[in-house]
Amino acid sequence: MNFSQKHNTCRSFILIINLLLFSQVLWSQSQIQCDPPNWFTKTKYRQLDLLVRGIDFSNTPPPALTKGDVKLLSFEKMSNHDYGILKIEIPENCSAQDVIFTFSVINPRKKKAQNVELVFPILERTAFEPQGLNPNDLIYMIYPDRFANGDERNDSVPGLYQGVKRNGQKTRHGGDLKGITDHLDYVKNIHSTAVWLNPVLENNQPRDSYHGYATTNSYQVDARLGGNAAFKEFSNACHKKNMKVVWDVIYNHWGNEHYLFKSIPDSSWFHFYPTFTKTNYRAETLMDPYASEQDKALMSDGWFDLHMPDLNQQNPDLAKYLIQNSIWWVLTGEIDAYRIDTYAYPDQKFMADLNQALRAEFPHLFLFGETWVQSTPVQSYFTEQFKNAPFNSYLNGVTDFQLYFGITKGLNENFGWEEGLRRIQMTLAQDFVYHSAFNNVTFLDNHDLSRFYSVINRDFKKWQAGVGMLMTLRGIPCVYYGTEYLLEGYTNPDDLVRQEFNGGWKGDKKNYFTQNNLSQEEKDAYLFYNRLVEFRQTKNVGSLQLKQFVPEDNVYVFFRYDHQSKYMIVVNLGDKTSLDLTRFKEMLNNTSKLIEVFTGAEHSSQETLTWKESQSFTIYEVK
Repeated sequence: MNFSQKHNTCRSFILIINLLLFSQVLWSQSQIQCDPPNWFTKTKYRQLDLLVRGIDFSNTPPPALTKGDVKLLSFEKMSNHDYGILKIEIPENCSAQDVIFTFSVINPRKKKAQNVELVFPILERTAFEPQGLNPNDLIYMIYPDRFANGDERNDSVPGLYQGVKRNGQKTRHGGDLKGITDHLDYVKNIHSTAVWLNPVLENNQPRDSYHGYATTNSYQVDARLGGNAAFKEFSNACHKKNMKVVWDVIYNHWGNEHYLFKSIPDSSWFHFYPTFTKTNYRAETLMDPYASEQDKALMSDGWFDLHMPDLNQQNPDLAKYLIQNSIWWVLTGEIDAYRIDTYAYPDQKFMADLNQALRAEFPHLFLFGETWVQSTPVQSYFTEQFKNAPFNSYLNGVTDFQLYFGITKGLNENFGWEEGLRRIQMTLAQDFVYHSAFNNVTFLDNHDLSRFYSVINRDFKKWQAGVGMLMTLRGIPCVYYGTEYLLEGYTNPDDLVRQEFNGGWKGDKKNYFTQNNLSQEEKDAYLFYNRLVEFRQTKNVGSLQLKQFVPEDNVYVFFRYDHQSKYMIVVNLGDKTSLDLTRFKEMLNNTSKLIEVFTGAEHSSQETLTWKESQSFTIYEVK
């Protein structure tokens, strides 16, 4: 053997030794992790299933409780031996502490057992209690990636697929939680009382990662939005300004890059078909007395999209995982309300159990579900205490697509027996099917719908009428960011209604936050909007009773009132310049005065109301 051969052999031997030593170091430093990563003192929910991972559990005996004041109930291995379930019970008066479980694990190289610890912190629960929502609230809905870029350092993050590409569709534009937190004064100043962010959990998907609806880590806020710490700062800032936090959550599906899908604890955690099979999106099959079993199963078990595997909530381990995760986020993120995405698609018995568990832990937490369905009976089926449902859903309210359809269709139709403004009145006439219709969240558009100003063909008077009805009819109004500035766009693709908010990026010439370089129409819209929401919030209109009169001649009149206050709202989509008040005497007496809220002009209830020109929306205080 020559010198070169001896040298290469020596180098190879040293390399092998180093690799063995390095792998031994890696093994000795291996950590067991668990979901949830911690828990809290003073909770009602104290029997936990910790989903543990990090080693091969196939030949691992149950761990020992080596530190902590909890009860170790059992350890169960899962069909995928990369996971186990550690069942524990936390005492009622448990103090904050680090609980340690010690696993005796066989080192495959040393052929002997070594101890590996799982440290499970129990944190002191803060004084925070969810405040929920009520009909006097006004929600401002923000798409996090498209509102404001407050920290350019997180535009691209190592280990996450997509960085910023502002000129692309379905790409990330760089908006983040710091950008929202930095501009909460703007949100507060337009009289918003709650902020709803589209989902902020990690979406580490190769495409469409900006929209948030394909979760890849159920315990981590996306690092490109700033991570868990940034969300906590946002939540704290909201509460300091007396605004509530609405968390957008998805129980129907995850993203196919979720670590619990890439390595599934148990195959029954997901619904699988021989080939890709979508849901039929037919929610009415769930209560249809004549529906086929095939259609019902496809509705609940089919996948929402190719990259969104459908969760099987009938699996008890997964069900508990989701419930624990929900409680954990309320306490960690200090959240006041849950907006539940695709509410009709998961197993409905599970959803009822989940909602009951959440409301038992947090009596004032508000839960409302997205119910994008086509009729009032179907929509109301999912709400709390619906008399014909097989169980109580414990759901406070729903996203009111029926009133959305009524307003958007009604504003674009010719007046008829059931068309135009009568469509809105007839929709509200069906409120008797709800336990509490005033808890429904109402809206004119959102991240999945064409922008309202585009839907009404850029008709400013119709925009005033629509926004006016949103703020004065029953329900909890939700305003999609930019509505106050007449943002436009159609959902083809959805990205076109998720545009950047002007002023949220360096170099923006137009700035909605400071109102620089606005058009006159944008200024007029903002002024009208701000006056309207100020009226709603200062007069507590949401808590007032509602009385409506059947529309005539394309004029819709309704009242909000209680024993102290009374307001008459007139929506006029025709060309009328006068209104005979005789028909409304049950709400007006002979001595009443009508004072226009925005102008201060006074009228007598005994006269005919007249306007210089056709007004689409007017509020009168009845004195």
